[in-house]
Amino acid sequence: MRLYLSAPLFSQVQRTWNRSFAQALESLDPGTTVCLPQDFRAGGRYNDPKHYPVIFRRCLQSLADAEAVVAILDGSDVDSGVAFEVGRAYALGKPVVGIRTDYRPGADQGMNLMVSRACRYLVREPAFQEDVKLLARDTLRRLRRIR
Repeated sequence: MRLYLSAPLFSQVQRTWNRSFAQALESLDPGTTVCLPQDFRAGGRYNDPKHYPVIFRRCLQSLADAEAVVAILDGSDVDSGVAFEVGRAYALGKPVVGIRTDYRPGADQGMNLMVSRACRYLVREPAFQEDVKLLARDTLRRLRRIR
């Protein structure tokens, strides 16, 4: 299964966690490949504003090519890029599995209802167990229902 991992990617901590989670998904299901937009480069660089149009189009194409989207929905408000990608995936008819490990309460399961309701499944693990492989296993369980 081709997955698109929609997640905040602005700090080393976020990028490192994203990579760890993607690797856990792929190791637990060898038929799965995870697209990490944080790895997209244009003009040989990762974050050059003059190449943003190229990266934007590549993200859109990768969303279109994915069979499903896994979206990290943590934070007091879901990351704006993630919210856009969830909406785009929903509009394309792509199933979205949302993941929320943030224990803060909110309007609809801790997040904006437009985001939460665009998800086919929500994986909620608002505990301090911090087991990435267990989270990946739970996510894959939801994704198998989609296949």
